[in-house]
Amino acid sequence: MARTQIAAAREGTITDEMQRVADRENRDPEYVRQQVADGQAVIPANRNHDALDPMIIGREFATKVNANIGNSEESSDLETELEKLHTAVHYGADTVMDLGTGANLDEIRETHVEHSPVPIGTVPLYEAVKRAGSPEAITTDLLLEVIEKQAQQGVDYMTIHAGILAEHLPLTDGRKTGIVSRGGSIMAKWMEEHGEQNPLFQLYDEICEVFAEHDVTFSLGDSLRPGSLADACDEAQYAELDTLGELTRRAWEHDVQVMVEGPGHVPMHEVAENVERQQEVCDGAPFYVLGPLVTDVAPGYDHITSAIGAAMAAQAGAAMLCYVTPKEHLGLPDEEDVRDGLAAYRIAAHAGDVGNERPGARDWDDAVSEARYEFDWREQFRLALDPDRAREYHDQTLPEDNYKEARFCSMCGVEFCSMRIDQDARDGADGEMAELESSAGTDLESSPAAEVNVPPVGTHESDELPPIEDCEGVPSETDVEPGVESESGTASDD
Repeated sequence: MARTQIAAAREGTITDEMQRVADRENRDPEYVRQQVADGQAVIPANRNHDALDPMIIGREFATKVNANIGNSEESSDLETELEKLHTAVHYGADTVMDLGTGANLDEIRETHVEHSPVPIGTVPLYEAVKRAGSPEAITTDLLLEVIEKQAQQGVDYMTIHAGILAEHLPLTDGRKTGIVSRGGSIMAKWMEEHGEQNPLFQLYDEICEVFAEHDVTFSLGDSLRPGSLADACDEAQYAELDTLGELTRRAWEHDVQVMVEGPGHVPMHEVAENVERQQEVCDGAPFYVLGPLVTDVAPGYDHITSAIGAAMAAQAGAAMLCYVTPKEHLGLPDEEDVRDGLAAYRIAAHAGDVGNERPGARDWDDAVSEARYEFDWREQFRLALDPDRAREYHDQTLPEDNYKEARFCSMCGVEFCSMRIDQDARDGADGEMAELESSAGTDLESSPAAEVNVPPVGTHESDELPPIEDCEGVPSETDVEPGVESESGTASDD
């Protein structure tokens, strides 16, 4: 059997995937190898995912962002799902989780793996429930069958809800919002109906063997994460976290990579505590946080409430952030919601990297600032996190081409533009102040910034994902509006 990434790393081998990650992150390949060997970082790379461009998730590397997609009974066609994948990757998702619960799950999953340059994650428990008909009808044989099939299909990482135990359930009785994880509620229902321990916990060693065979990475689900500020950091959440620490070490014994999922809804003053506690309990395994939302009062704006917590978590050491869209708690997001959610989380991830002084991270900021001071509008648009949005907002009031050369925008106008006034003052200072002029010149091409720390929008667009109409078996048109399932710390969660 071929070695997993962590097994190869422990033996001293730098795999092709590690070398590619080192190039992307501008890090020493030996350092990448050591981080993987120590379980401090993961490279989700199923051996059956041929289209993958390898990436790394770990607190010592650029903070990553995940987007959730998936169909439902109301929206199940293959073309729409490919559009969701394309939208997520185009707007900067580093990984994509397919949380579909509708029809044609196998065909859709296989198509995603065939065409996605980023790792694909799943929650096999969803398919198991769909096939069984109800949570209580799930069998251990069915769980293993579904997990093994998805591993064979090329899924790079799977959320496994093995940490919620029967003895944890009474700890949730006093919660304001109960069990908000979809997978957690399914497992709780199964245990209550059968009076037995969590079957995913009981099957854990067998699951590890399947994951080792295909090099699938664990994303250990936080089934008891808080769904409201009132429930944050309670006994139930931390009891499960202790179990996740044990499961992390058991997976490492099988040479399987692990990351651990986190909350949910957490007030600002407890965000860093959550990250630090996870890092201690799980021996530094990468932390993958769902938000966290720092207030519960803003339905319709939860991409903002959660991005605040996400930025704080990233600076505290979270390795990957699961995005939230404005539709969280309210409905199925459309393409514009996906765009807004990914923008908010790209900002949070980059802000965390700048705050942690990642090598070269701020070069992107400096390059934008230089273009802004020089009134180089086209370069400012090009470097923006979302170039189309920046250009659109500028052109709403000053659309003509000559305004791309103007030394002002519509906010201050020509007479009150502070940077124009400053530049004019410097130009007229008889040489003394001229030396203080902006020394533009940050070159991102030669910057120590990682490939992942330059503008992400469109980096995998047309040359990585085929046009929808070119995909075999896909119709050329659809009347279904593309959307992406968002899952943070609510009942729609994984």
